[in-house]
Amino acid sequence: MSVIEVESIDHITLVVQDLEASRRFYVDLLGMQDVSRPDFSFKGAWFQAGNTLIHLILEHEQSGSAGNSAKELRSTRAHHFAFRLPDAQAAWETLQASGAALDVIAEPKQRPDGAVQFFIADPDGHRVEITSEPNS
Repeated sequence: MSVIEVESIDHITLVVQDLEASRRFYVDLLGMQDVSRPDFSFKGAWFQAGNTLIHLILEHEQSGSAGNSAKELRSTRAHHFAFRLPDAQAAWETLQASGAALDVIAEPKQRPDGAVQFFIADPDGHRVEITSEPNS
């Protein structure tokens, strides 16, 4: 028996250098919703992604550095977080057709279990996986 039982991921917090560039990535490109945030003493933004919140903190003296500490590592097997969509391949094609400037880490591929995934980086180099469940 476990000591506690986690229900779900509540939020992901990312330190960023440019709130507007990050908003364009998470809201305009990935379709998340802007949501209000408490009046903290530091700048930031919150976005809703399904049941999960994305908390952005504008880089400041107490936040640590913006972005991924291993920005130069262009690997799908390094630190990342993933968003599930109904059809990752269709999402990839929509993003390509949009003309959006994507920082692509890995184009779509099918995992051994049949799921499709691709990886892009946000404006600060955080690795973001876009995935869909295997077809049944």
